[in-house]
Amino acid sequence: MINQSPTQESTDPYSEGQHYVLQLFVTGISLNSVRAIANIKQICEQYLPGKYSLEIIDVHQQKMLAEREQLIALPLLIKRLPLPERRLIGDLSDTKKVLSGLGITN
Repeated sequence: MINQSPTQESTDPYSEGQHYVLQLFVTGISLNSVRAIANIKQICEQYLPGKYSLEIIDVHQQKMLAEREQLIALPLLIKRLPLPERRLIGDLSDTKKVLSGLGITN
């Protein structure tokens, strides 16, 4: 599932200087959390090498941050930059959907 904020459209992710800022919210070491972490790391290394920062947040350890984000389902990936901000829910195993949600054309 992808939620898209109604902000400006993103530019081509392969252009010079484009940097992705990602946050992945997980619940401890659950199977879905472990899968989501492995999947997003593989996608980032393959499609955004050197052009991303990824913060992994365990909602059990950072409850205040999780509450502030008003999380409804986990694992949840939030793409902060480039705009528009987008949210992807699940274990991120469907690479094509993840790339589309991140605005990456391959």
